[in-house]
Amino acid sequence: MLLGEYNHTLDDKNRVTLPAKFKSELGKKIVITRGLDRSLFIYSEKEWKIITNKLAELPMTQSDSRGFSRFFLASATEVEPDKSGRVLVPERLKSFAHLDRSVVITGVQSRVEIWDQKEWEEYRDKMETDGDSMAEKLGEIGII
Repeated sequence: MLLGEYNHTLDDKNRVTLPAKFKSELGKKIVITRGLDRSLFIYSEKEWKIITNKLAELPMTQSDSRGFSRFFLASATEVEPDKSGRVLVPERLKSFAHLDRSVVITGVQSRVEIWDQKEWEEYRDKMETDGDSMAEKLGEIGII
């Protein structure tokens, strides 16, 4: 399971080093794509197949399904981390996520997310502020 929050730096060649814990769990081939909330999502090859199979089951006749599949799949890129665990972030994905030099890499169960540090701090602060109402909603559906 991918967990944790790590501060890293995007280098001049748009590469970021994955935490060692993540590198070993993700494997040799990974997929990086647009995520939600202005973040990037990274999946292992195995997890990516699960996601794309689920997307393939969505009804093509529904506009939302087609739109989300396009959003998610059109920007996806297969990459291989180098020996140091660095991955290249394509320019279009860097622009989408507003990535500057300082980034935060988070583990979220089956995926890794890359955030611009300022965007992450704003998002995290909002989540911390809304924690009580989120807890109530999760309690209503039996999560906590």
